[in-house]
Amino acid sequence: MSKLSYPRYQHRSGWNALLPPRANTQSLSTHLNVDVAVIGAGYTGIAAAKRWRELAPDDAIAIIDATVIGEGTPGRNSGFLLEIALANDARAEQMQRMMKCNALIGTTMEKIAAAVKASNIDCALRRTGTYRAAAGGPGKKALQQYRSFLHAAGLPYEMLDRADLKQRLGTGFYQEGLYSPHCYLAQPAALIQALAQQLPPTIQLYENTPATALTRTANRWLIETPDGTIKACNVVLANNGFSKMSGVGKSRLLTIYTYAAITRVLDQGILDSLGSEKNWGLLPTHRLGSTLRRTEDGRLMIRSRYGYETETNNRLVAKALMQSLQQRFPQLREPEFEHVWGGAIGFTINGGPIWGELQPHLFVSAGCNGGGVVKGMLFGELLADLANKRKVPDVTGLFGSASWMPPEPFRALGFQLISAVEGYRGRAEA
Repeated sequence: MSKLSYPRYQHRSGWNALLPPRANTQSLSTHLNVDVAVIGAGYTGIAAAKRWRELAPDDAIAIIDATVIGEGTPGRNSGFLLEIALANDARAEQMQRMMKCNALIGTTMEKIAAAVKASNIDCALRRTGTYRAAAGGPGKKALQQYRSFLHAAGLPYEMLDRADLKQRLGTGFYQEGLYSPHCYLAQPAALIQALAQQLPPTIQLYENTPATALTRTANRWLIETPDGTIKACNVVLANNGFSKMSGVGKSRLLTIYTYAAITRVLDQGILDSLGSEKNWGLLPTHRLGSTLRRTEDGRLMIRSRYGYETETNNRLVAKALMQSLQQRFPQLREPEFEHVWGGAIGFTINGGPIWGELQPHLFVSAGCNGGGVVKGMLFGELLADLANKRKVPDVTGLFGSASWMPPEPFRALGFQLISAVEGYRGRAEA
């Protein structure tokens, strides 16, 4: 038997706190027998369940999630839905592989947009594009590497200097930047709720139902929850970094916490000083840099700082986030955060996922590495295809596979050392 863990966050997701409370939710309080049980109602889990229903319409399918939809990890990200590979994937010499990846990602994004359109939940999904900007030397080098990829791929982009960024975004913090149109922005808590709403009614969804144990018994899996159990022929493990507690990928996966804060709706005078763009997102060129957004309703969001395996005190993090935001927007003399929160990322050392049938009838996708919305939906669909004997792309060949990491305490020491070195190199972007 494997004891499972699940996130117990200190604070509510700021995105979810801005939404009306979810109504008509149900928790598991009985014993189920199903063909398919999905642990985790995030992007991967929802996509896997929906696709499985298409392929096997008579199978009984249940999804459980530890929290209310929108409050868990899928509703805590920054709301970027990238249509092309992330910058640290963008190597021109591997262009053919990357183009295949991007074709799959683009098709998945179209499906997400269609599901959102069919929903009655406004998740502010807009194809705004995205900015990347650099404040220091290492960041500028990474920006040029990404530019080389876009150029080699024949993808449109626009280079921007400090004055351009100041005019558009209202900040003179960055030396140079790049704009690419291949990105959607969304309110992530509303987005995951919209996708959950579009599940077929024959799929049972149980919220506030954490999986506490997973056991293989004869030819079935047994999932224990606080008030019920599920016996399933097949299990889809879609709880990302927390899947390692089941023994899956334990030597290849760890959990990293990142932290975000969102302001109240800013005064019009401040908004007028924030440039011509009213709805934008900016990604850092260095992995330890800060992510920024300006929302349609006039807020600023910042995401930065990292914690290893446990969530740092959010009140302490808030001070660092406030300092980073003021460095970029000194006109915010005393920025008032309405919400501060943490979120977990399944991290692998080489950026490759853990994906596939790792034990008989146990299908896993983990290790999103912070890019889990569109790619997570794609991997969930492909898991369902794999389980139902459909032809699937070479996921490992295209997206890589998570590599081995040393055991504790060497893993933690290595992470801290690498973080210290990278933090120093990328200090201008923090």
